[in-house]
Amino acid sequence: MTYGWAILIISVVLGALYMMGLFNPSTFISSQCIFPAEFSCLNSYMSSSGILSVNIEQSSSSPINITAIGCNTNATTSNMVQESPAIYVPIGSNVTFNIQCYSAGSPYSGTVGSVFHGYILLSYTNTQTGFPHTTVGILLQKII
Repeated sequence: MTYGWAILIISVVLGALYMMGLFNPSTFISSQCIFPAEFSCLNSYMSSSGILSVNIEQSSSSPINITAIGCNTNATTSNMVQESPAIYVPIGSNVTFNIQCYSAGSPYSGTVGSVFHGYILLSYTNTQTGFPHTTVGILLQKII
């Protein structure tokens, strides 16, 4: 009879831990936005409709003009939003974008608590040289 009570208590405890989401791996994932050395994400969050709000800081050696930005799961330049006119960003400044993320060519949508794994693409022109560049950042974003 003692073993029966012990098994019942363990079952109740395990059930409570499962209901709290302890056994769900996405519970332990933190959001990350990682760019190459000249850029950094100061803040980012994504809604369930796939709209990503991201604050990007640039620390390159010269001011830039951001010409396009995109977010997708395959790191291609399709579905990038062209900025017209280009957004001027001085050295050490930051700018916030609200962009739609795409998955397999369609606008992404997810449930609260799920995780989006994709890329942020940023096209810009160096104002001193006039040369265009495209940089890719890795995005691991929990839907809020």
